[in-house]
Amino acid sequence: MEQIRLHPECISCIVRKQLDHCPEEAALETKVEYMQRVLRLVADAPRSAGAPLIVYQIGKVQEEMFGCRRDFTDIKIHFNEVMLAREAEILEGTERAEDPLKAAIQYAMVGNYIDFGAMQNVDEKYLDELLGSASGQPVDEAVYRKLRRGLADAGRIVYITDNCGEIVLDKLLIRRMRMLNPRGEITVLTRGGQALNDATVEDARQTGLDREARVIGNGSDIAGTCWEYLSAEAQEAIGSADLIFSKGQANFETMQGCGRNIFYLFMCKCARFEKRFQTPLYQGVLLHEDNLTF
Repeated sequence: MEQIRLHPECISCIVRKQLDHCPEEAALETKVEYMQRVLRLVADAPRSAGAPLIVYQIGKVQEEMFGCRRDFTDIKIHFNEVMLAREAEILEGTERAEDPLKAAIQYAMVGNYIDFGAMQNVDEKYLDELLGSASGQPVDEAVYRKLRRGLADAGRIVYITDNCGEIVLDKLLIRRMRMLNPRGEITVLTRGGQALNDATVEDARQTGLDREARVIGNGSDIAGTCWEYLSAEAQEAIGSADLIFSKGQANFETMQGCGRNIFYLFMCKCARFEKRFQTPLYQGVLLHEDNLTF
């Protein structure tokens, strides 16, 4: 049975955003051609393709027609530094908590707000508010208990990252995972190339994430985790993992329904996810692959 990852709301959202990617000075005929090519890509996309894969393909059209896409290098460095400046304070907050692992999960949830794919801009004042109220993020207790048991027993764990900045919070969560299971082998997967403000191996080094676990790029510059585009090394890591921890909406959109032992953690950042998970905007979600309904 075909796994449907592409939804009508995703199609509408993808298409609606595209005219903004046309340079204002572009000729009318060029803008029309661009939008027609976008529509053809969307129309021809398999229903099993998540939105991030289609956005990636559209990005190739943008490069061909208009030159290079937006460079997020400075933004990535900035938010890595912003979160590194908060690291000691957040670490102290997790250590004071009644359940430090759960607290680290709550901080990692709100860190997923730093997403220039879902939003035009990241409001640093609102980010501060989210971090300050992280302990109020709801965590599904049944899924959390299942996660604790899985982490304690897993020999090989893969942690799939999403955005820059938030990887500082991923680092603190991974540290807690290691405390729960010192014998477990943890591999961190970043993007294999530049994709929006998503984290790469270079960002992992900037934030010290590489000192907490083995870090490898996934061989792809898609803002998600699409199996057929991954390197052999990344496929081997995922394929041999006892437990996979997947951060971010894009990773969820491209991995959901794969049948592996995956725990998903992300912040709800769109109307479809609000409706699907009965979750307010900018609230965190923790769920397991076995509990998904389509």
